[in-house]
Amino acid sequence: MSANEAIQAFLDGAPHAVVGASTNREKYGNKVLRCYIQHGRPVHVVHPSEASIEGVAAVRSIADLPEGVHGLSVITPPPITERVVEEAAAKGIRRLWMQPGAESARALDRAAELGLEVIARGPCLLVVLGFRE
Repeated sequence: MSANEAIQAFLDGAPHAVVGASTNREKYGNKVLRCYIQHGRPVHVVHPSEASIEGVAAVRSIADLPEGVHGLSVITPPPITERVVEEAAAKGIRRLWMQPGAESARALDRAAELGLEVIARGPCLLVVLGFRE
């Protein structure tokens, strides 16, 4: 599957979840969340300590997400991304979009071993969907 096909397959479904969302509007984790909201896309937030971000209720872990999440946007440091890969697979979430800087060779290799569809080392969701500050 080409990168464009993978992106289209990711965006064709819903809802998505943002792992690494931030309350800080300057951080990419917040911008990715707001991008989903701006485009009217159903989105969940995963954050270990916040109750909500940008008006979206947060769950503490990927395991706490409702069933049927189509894909995860991952905006975390690479060591955390490696855990996200394992948690996503355990939850049955098959699609990950590792935003630039979140990926690592280890996370990508493990995702491939687990049969996950991954977008990485490519464009950011903010560019693909278009984000207005």
